Amino acid sequence: MVTKRSSIDQQAWWKKLKEHRYIRLFLFILFAVFTYALLVSNVIPQSLEIESGGVAPEDIRSPVTVENRAETERLQQEASNNVSPVYTVRPRFAENQIERINDIFQSVRVIQADVREQESLADQTDSNEEYSAEDQLAALNERLPMEAVDQLSETTLYTLLAASASDLEVAQDTATSAVFELMNEEISIDSVEEAKNQVEENVRITTTRYLLENAMVDVARYGITANFLFDEQATVEAREEAVEAVEPAVIREGQILVEEGQVITGEIYEQLTLVGLTEEVSPLYPLLGLALIIFLLVVMLAYYMNDAQTSLRSNNTHLLMYIIIYMITLVLLRLVSYLYALDIAGITYIAPVAVGTMLITILLQSRVAIFTSFIFSIAAAIMFNEQSTGMMDYSFGIFVFFSGLAGVFFLNKSTRMVNLLKTGALVSITSVLIAGALILLKNVPFGMIDIGLHIGFAAAGGLIAVILVSGILPFLEAGFGVLSTSRLIELSNPNNKLLRKILLEAPGTYHHSVVVANLAESACEAIGANGLLARVGAYYHDIGKTRRPQFFIENQMKMENPHDKLSPHLSKNIIIAHPYDGAEMLRQEKIPKELIDIAEQHHGTTLLKFFYYKAKENGDDVKEEEFRYPGPKARSKESAIVGVADSVEAAVRAMQQPTMEKIESLVKKIINDRLEDGQFDECDLTLRELHIASKSMCETLKGTFHSRIDYPDEEDIKKVKGLAK
Repeated sequence: MVTKRSSIDQQAWWKKLKEHRYIRLFLFILFAVFTYALLVSNVIPQSLEIESGGVAPEDIRSPVTVENRAETERLQQEASNNVSPVYTVRPRFAENQIERINDIFQSVRVIQADVREQESLADQTDSNEEYSAEDQLAALNERLPMEAVDQLSETTLYTLLAASASDLEVAQDTATSAVFELMNEEISIDSVEEAKNQVEENVRITTTRYLLENAMVDVARYGITANFLFDEQATVEAREEAVEAVEPAVIREGQILVEEGQVITGEIYEQLTLVGLTEEVSPLYPLLGLALIIFLLVVMLAYYMNDAQTSLRSNNTHLLMYIIIYMITLVLLRLVSYLYALDIAGITYIAPVAVGTMLITILLQSRVAIFTSFIFSIAAAIMFNEQSTGMMDYSFGIFVFFSGLAGVFFLNKSTRMVNLLKTGALVSITSVLIAGALILLKNVPFGMIDIGLHIGFAAAGGLIAVILVSGILPFLEAGFGVLSTSRLIELSNPNNKLLRKILLEAPGTYHHSVVVANLAESACEAIGANGLLARVGAYYHDIGKTRRPQFFIENQMKMENPHDKLSPHLSKNIIIAHPYDGAEMLRQEKIPKELIDIAEQHHGTTLLKFFYYKAKENGDDVKEEEFRYPGPKARSKESAIVGVADSVEAAVRAMQQPTMEKIESLVKKIINDRLEDGQFDECDLTLRELHIASKSMCETLKGTFHSRIDYPDEEDIKKVKGLAK
């Protein structure tokens, strides 16, 4: 029988080991090492025995998406080289050249002014000195820039020096106008001579004097220069823009790098090396990547377990059970992954992915199961990557995630087979829906047979998960002493050996326990505690009374009270022994620890007032501590509530003509007495919860002790009939 098997908590070796300071660290390391060992084969890169110049034995696709930096740089260099040099018109050049022409004419006017001044001085002094044309030319050359001296002929300069002021004005206007007009157009270095010829033509059209015409042409030709020049900054910017516009050369995941029978050129071999398909690539990076992912998962899991209000926070037995469930699920997924070899469409959807989340939900907590479904999805995405070109098959990871969540959300608290089958059906429906969604997202034309296989395998996976859960669950419950809903329901069966023992040997105690169970269950459910645990705990809390049932008043039917003939000390010892006798009996029958704690703690360290005061009346020198239960005090909400319900039921049963007002006053008094006595110090019951529990018990008692019609007896009926006659 499952109930007779010893749980791991009752094994001496585990009792010592689970309290070791490093046991949690070891369990998390076990989690990480097992996960790494199971997934490492899926991340080791597949190296091909190929060499440059050889022939590809098959179509080779890229397993990853990666940028080909060498090709990107080549394309960028090519784009930069294709950008022609940028030339721009320099508007300032036209103004500069006009200033140079004006400077020539201004210099001529200065020399002419100097000549007139010299001639005036000569007339005044009757001197024969003359300012010769050669001297004028020399003076002009000194004033003009070397470039102008080199480009303007002496004839032009003599002509300008000999011209009148009005002629100079006309010549200056004509030359500057012609130059300004032409310099506002693009004049490249190659077209400078053509522009000079054009300005010459323009000047000759507008002049009539031959000598002055040639001089103006010479000056205008001098004023023409290239203004459409190479712009280095603009060229650099244009080339940078061209480089930035180049799309990176990316090798896409799934891209065919070489077809079967194709020669592997040096360029193709470099691409194969880049995506990690040649022997030149070390597998170190993927192995380190997997180790880092698992490390992060373990850290997140440890942080979550430490932060969440669950038994996993401090109970190493439950942590070990969690890891075993995790390992069982991953082993099942690994076994299913080998079905790839059958090459049947969608066969991996048969994986019973909801096994782990359902077991964790039943045995531990649903929130932990939801978090674990995320871990399962990552592990499955890596494990089922054989048909994916990358390291992870994200679509299968999504399938596992949603199927696992379905196992959490649709699981009924009752684990009877009917309810498990309902859950399995809902998990199957969810798996079918997510499988269908993934088929649609791939946008690949599947045949009807393939679609049917995908859906069929997904549906089968949910049912297989339920079958496995129903088979594994009893072993985990027994092996780890987990008090699941199904175990509690099993222990609440009246045909249970211990419950039948109470019914047959102490019927009054059995009735008392049933009433206490009703009170405790309703109160626990009202404050959010485990009502079913409280009910079953109440059934067994007084099992110790079966050793001496006649010493307890509820079993003294039409018999003398044996305590009347015993000393208070002996009576006290008999009464105080029953919680610990009961705990020992429950341990012998391998009853879960939570129920043993309720039996042992329901009286806490309360005082046996009746026998204490009886001893004092007898004149005995007694201390209050001698008549107190040795404890321990209640350490859970359920134990505390069962203890209150036990006192309330006994006190109400002893009341004469109970009313609701009396009952409410009594319940409050019992709770206040226990509170002041410190009986709730070791459990996390709040004052608000105690108030709610009090109201709940009063409501329950109201239904038990409701007023009844006082039916007349036979004599009263005869009297009434006689009066009627």
